[in-house]
Amino acid sequence: MKFGGFLWFNGSVIKGVDMTHFKLDLPAEVLQIIQVLNKNGHSAYVVGGCVRDCILGRAPGDWDITTSAKPGTVKTLFSKTVDTGIKHGTVSVILEGKRFEVTTYRIDGEYADNRRPERVEFTSSVVLDLSRRDFTVNAISYHPSEGLVDPFNGLMDIKNRIIKTVGNAGDRFKEDALRMLRAIRFSAQLNFTIESATYEAIKSNNHLIRNISFERIRDELTKILISGQPGKFALLKDTHLLEHIMPEFCACFATPQNNPYHIYNVAEHTLKSVANIKNEEVLRWTMLLHDIGKTTTRTTDEMGIDHFYGHEEESVRMSGKILRRLKFDRKSIEIILRLIRHHDRIIEPNEKAVRRAASAVGADIFEDLLKVKKADNEAQNPELCRDTLNNLERIKNIFQSIKEKKECLSIKDLEINGHDLIALGYRQGKEIGTVLNRLLQTVLDNPDMNIRDKLIQKAGEWLEKGFDGE
Repeated sequence: MKFGGFLWFNGSVIKGVDMTHFKLDLPAEVLQIIQVLNKNGHSAYVVGGCVRDCILGRAPGDWDITTSAKPGTVKTLFSKTVDTGIKHGTVSVILEGKRFEVTTYRIDGEYADNRRPERVEFTSSVVLDLSRRDFTVNAISYHPSEGLVDPFNGLMDIKNRIIKTVGNAGDRFKEDALRMLRAIRFSAQLNFTIESATYEAIKSNNHLIRNISFERIRDELTKILISGQPGKFALLKDTHLLEHIMPEFCACFATPQNNPYHIYNVAEHTLKSVANIKNEEVLRWTMLLHDIGKTTTRTTDEMGIDHFYGHEEESVRMSGKILRRLKFDRKSIEIILRLIRHHDRIIEPNEKAVRRAASAVGADIFEDLLKVKKADNEAQNPELCRDTLNNLERIKNIFQSIKEKKECLSIKDLEINGHDLIALGYRQGKEIGTVLNRLLQTVLDNPDMNIRDKLIQKAGEWLEKGFDGE
């Protein structure tokens, strides 16, 4: 029978699908690689995440092949290869412009840095190769003629929706501390539960995450956030990983919001808002950090109501520190911080107000800001957010109309420039920028003023009266 693009045959059942023996519709290039290796006397299997995803009916993001052939042999069998990780036995084979990683069966040596083995030893046993892998659900290989090789019952753990390490969990995490984050990431991506012994081993070894580079940590955190279960981010707090990675966020779990507009504490509200927005990296990081400044700005009035005055700028300050520590690129940092700075901006649903807001925020991210505001409001008290949500929809429609009419929203959209002002007699330097900004404010209030002759006339009138920069 067909299921999720793959063929399944009789045997044990997962979600009503028989699958003890099954056949994958391998991409032609993958099948070709396996066939070439087999014809030259080497065993070869697809392995890991691609097999797991096929069993779950998910389309694999990539296809990895493991083989008894040594890297040098692989390079001689294929015309185009790249030494992706030759020290650890990995060669990328290029077929039809696509890259496929081919790795020799190996046994890992000692892990001295809690991340990578000091050396690897090649082996002829696929089972020994599978034994070094992180989780049972990833320690399954497949051959089109032989079927599954599943020595660690990964198939059963997939059936039971469990993340469990291969062998002793503490040993696996001491070898590679990033696996602790990967366990939570797979739990979020697959909506699986982390097996109790594995979970306890994460809690016992959480301090080892300090040996992992922030780039690696950032990538795993991002995968958790853009998954279908971003709320599993809370597992980082429960396992105490968060205090080593992002200690600033820990306080969110202990910051209440005793306010009519809120029914959750800061962390609960934040994670619900993350789930409310499209699973794009910048948007989800924006939601994760948008209220982090509330942890240091909370005040309570005489009525017992909490307020968070100035939390927007404090969130920008704290978020910038976090994003730079996690080695985000400058463009992403700039956009995330802009969205955070303006996430609580009040915008009236009329054309003048929308033009002014879009100009202040930046037309390039204004629609994303509306998504942020919507996700934020949907994670508040549902009884009090209806009017705000209705206004956001009106603002969205108004902005669409403004874009369609191509109305001016920035200085670069003005039908006049600095050279025109110099020709009128304005001084070069700061004064030019001041005049252009004043003209922009005029046009934002009255779009019909964005005509070259009208702007030159207005600028000329200011010059005649003695422009004072006010």
